[in-house]
Amino acid sequence: MPQTPPPGLGRTLSRYGGPVLAHLAVLALWQAVASLPSMPAYILPSPVETLATLGDPGNAWVSNTLVTATEIVGGFAIAVVVGVGIALLFSWSRTMLDWGMPLLVTLNMIPKVALGPIIIVWMSYGIGTNTVIAFAICFFPIVITTARGLAEIEPEMLYLARSLRATKWQIFRKIQFPGSLPYIFSGMKVAAVLAVAGAIVGEFIGSERGLGYLMLQVQINLDTATMFMCVLLISMIGMLLYGAVDLLERLTFGKEDGG
Repeated sequence: MPQTPPPGLGRTLSRYGGPVLAHLAVLALWQAVASLPSMPAYILPSPVETLATLGDPGNAWVSNTLVTATEIVGGFAIAVVVGVGIALLFSWSRTMLDWGMPLLVTLNMIPKVALGPIIIVWMSYGIGTNTVIAFAICFFPIVITTARGLAEIEPEMLYLARSLRATKWQIFRKIQFPGSLPYIFSGMKVAAVLAVAGAIVGEFIGSERGLGYLMLQVQINLDTATMFMCVLLISMIGMLLYGAVDLLERLTFGKEDGG
């Protein structure tokens, strides 16, 4: 009789089998289109040609990837700390919410591409500058979702805690923060995507290192394969960051692979 796969293996296949097949299908389609006789390599290099660029020491893949990863993770981490902190202040003071939220909305409407050159004038080129740009792009969703999560707590629970003479910090630590965690993680997932865009925007505007900087350098020579490899590495950094947030959420709420 055929053996039944272990339940854990079944859940893993159910969760990851489809996405893996979808990615493999895209790679197969990419290879098929790149193999067409009418498709020049400088327009669309094949996956094999793209991977071959990793052997070029002139691209300094390790150092450039680490620079970009540092900017992305750094901007994201600062956005989480500052975003949650501002949302906490809003939840403690109605006046700060009424005054501060419209100001944040106005500041968020400023195009970060236009703000980038000003930040570079203030801070010059470097990892810190691009980290600030990544932070500026990704912190707003965290503020919005966290503030909503803190405001969505059942009023009865807050009234009960206040009747028991609980301090604001105790109410936040025992009631508001645990109740707002689903909203915080939702904002963090959106911010993880935006942090990638922010760091690359900073490197495009002005940088001396990083994958975005490397893309601009090889663009002059129409080295499309290296540009594609940069895009793949940037995507992998974003996927790892998003996956880390998703894993942290699952560990926090004790979610199983099956949902």
